[in-house]
Amino acid sequence: MEQVEAPRPLTGITPYLSIASRGADAAAEFYRAALGAVEVRRMVADDGERLLHVHLHINGGSVMLSDEFPEYGGEVDVEPKSVTLHLYVDDVDEWWNRAITAGAVPVHPLADQFWGDRYGVLKDPFGHSWSIGSPIRNT
Repeated sequence: MEQVEAPRPLTGITPYLSIASRGADAAAEFYRAALGAVEVRRMVADDGERLLHVHLHINGGSVMLSDEFPEYGGEVDVEPKSVTLHLYVDDVDEWWNRAITAGAVPVHPLADQFWGDRYGVLKDPFGHSWSIGSPIRNT
């Protein structure tokens, strides 16, 4: 995966995803294929098997992730709940179709919404929810 330099300074809120079942490597690859992620940095844990840290850029923002580390107090194989990561993009249909092709599953279908966006919600293969939207195009 292509690596790029991290933005300086890294500001704002950056979601940090815990990926179950030693799936961080597969998640990074999925986000590359589905969401155009570019890898900024990767660190392998001392056990040589798990990923301690992966920093990705997606659509101009950062997302970080790692494998689970129960020895540091985390739970194991917990399904992600109550958080949706939102992407506001230039062409929601293109982003939506690319994510579906890569293996995301629709939760709320992509449709024009009353607030003026074309919007839908997907679940990635790792249990994380992503909403994707862009302004409705006047054709």
